[in-house]
Amino acid sequence: MNINRFFSNSKNLMKLAYPILIAQLIQNLMGFADTVMAGRVSATDMAAVAVASSVWLPLILTISGLVMALASIISQLSGAKQFDDVAKSSYQTAWIAVFFSIIVIIAYYIATPLLINSISLEPALKQLMFDYLGYIVWGGPGYCLYLVLRNYSEGLSFTRPTMIISILGLLINIPANYIFIYGEFGMPALGGAGCGIATAIVYWVMFLGMLAYAYYSKHLKHAPLFKKFYWPDWSEMKVIMALGMPIAFSLLFEVSLFAVVAIILAPFGANVVASHQIAINFSGLVFMVPLSLAMAVTIKVGFEVGNKNLENAKELCRYSVILGLIIAVATAALTLLFSTQIAAIYTTDIEVLELAASLMFLAALFQFSDAIQVISAGALRGYKDTKSILYITFFSYWIVGLSFGLILGLTDWIVPATGPYGFWVGFISGLTVAAVLLAWRLKIVQQRLDQQVALEHTTQ
Repeated sequence: MNINRFFSNSKNLMKLAYPILIAQLIQNLMGFADTVMAGRVSATDMAAVAVASSVWLPLILTISGLVMALASIISQLSGAKQFDDVAKSSYQTAWIAVFFSIIVIIAYYIATPLLINSISLEPALKQLMFDYLGYIVWGGPGYCLYLVLRNYSEGLSFTRPTMIISILGLLINIPANYIFIYGEFGMPALGGAGCGIATAIVYWVMFLGMLAYAYYSKHLKHAPLFKKFYWPDWSEMKVIMALGMPIAFSLLFEVSLFAVVAIILAPFGANVVASHQIAINFSGLVFMVPLSLAMAVTIKVGFEVGNKNLENAKELCRYSVILGLIIAVATAALTLLFSTQIAAIYTTDIEVLELAASLMFLAALFQFSDAIQVISAGALRGYKDTKSILYITFFSYWIVGLSFGLILGLTDWIVPATGPYGFWVGFISGLTVAAVLLAWRLKIVQQRLDQQVALEHTTQ
């Protein structure tokens, strides 16, 4: 390993990754602010926001996964200096994103009358939940268009706008929550449901902020968006969908796995579920670091592939995995050293605290496999190889991870049932399998490209 090259690549990657990381953390902070501010009204309002968010998040995450394909497309176009095609791909992705966000709005109005009477929740909580969803769905098109512009900018290696716009969103989110939750400035007091309006407003503001940046920025003038308007082009949209759908479903598999495990653990009692959620919540925060790095890897690898610098792309993949493991060592060490203190941030209940702190050991182990698999998946997106990510994540998370978790957590087949510990061992097993298979797939993709280039040279 060339140390100088490693530091040079790491520096470039972190330069791209840190604004994405800050943006991701701020988005989490928005959700936290919603929950806390709704909780100050009543426990019912807080619960309504939590339940509604758990419905909304998978929907918007799926569309987000679809749009993520744009970053890899644009980074390759940028590497190949095909800047005239950037606008066309961005417009077609925008059409896809808007279409799906409108589908979500229509689905809400069709499903609500059918579901509202069949869901067994207390009436006040149920009403608040559906009201929240009824407000936030109207922010969906704004957020989807923001995601398109974000991926356009990031695909061209400009990630700082994402961070700045996210900070702007947070600064608007908190006062908007206050206005609509408590009914200030002549607005009705909507309780927890007011968070839905506040979030919808934030989504549209973030879109307008990103639109202004895309229009006025000197950095993006070489790949202008507004020179020409593009109507929907089905053939182009089909290509984007083929790339984006696997990313969307792989994200959905990951999110839904953790949701399913929380439901399975419910019979073990509130303390076990609470401890598990603390460990999951903290792991999710830590995961933002390798995830941001993976997004940066997608951009850089895509650029090098587009520029036909395949050796540089390979080197970048190798060094990014090493960097990810170094970060994992640091975060795992901090997790182990401060496990009790971390758990104490979330709860004062001694039983919950102790169980959560003991799960932190497994949360620390979790981080090594997580880093390798998410960075390998990011690199594969840069190579535009997304179908393999879908198959591998489904097999690893749902077949290996969940099966292992169920066997160890609920049965005595191998060892006496271990409850939440078994599911965490299942998570680690699934992520380890994913890490091995994704790294293996990455090597295959790289070898195929090398063979393709060698064949082109021999035929010339």
